[in-house]
Amino acid sequence: MSDKSLAVDAWESLFRAQVTVLRTLNTEFPTDKLSFNEYDVLFNLSRQPEHRLRIRDLNRHLLLTQPSVSRLVDRLVQRELVRKESDPGDGRGTIVCLTDEGYDLFRRVAVVHADSISRRVGGALSAAELRQLTALTEKLRLQP
Repeated sequence: MSDKSLAVDAWESLFRAQVTVLRTLNTEFPTDKLSFNEYDVLFNLSRQPEHRLRIRDLNRHLLLTQPSVSRLVDRLVQRELVRKESDPGDGRGTIVCLTDEGYDLFRRVAVVHADSISRRVGGALSAAELRQLTALTEKLRLQP
């Protein structure tokens, strides 16, 4: 089997595994509180210093188009889960900040979501395999 065929087979396996796991996690996700995409915004903000990030940098973390992210952030602002501020270093830029209410909701949903992830991913792989999977996917993600 050629290197190209191996790469394609590995990609297809990774992609299909992701689709399967995401479908399962979506069915178990507490959608009455947040959508999966809303959770992703709160998750990404929760991992940033001071729970804030420029909207253009937030776009890089999400699998949505820029206009979709802007509309999603506007909906989260209306629900008072995030707020928007002008970037003091660039008046054209917007910073999205996680509010205390947004962080509290994120944490409540994250507990349920983490349980689902633990069952679906952690239940299928050993601790050593989980570490190996993390290392391999980070290597792919950080490749120039």
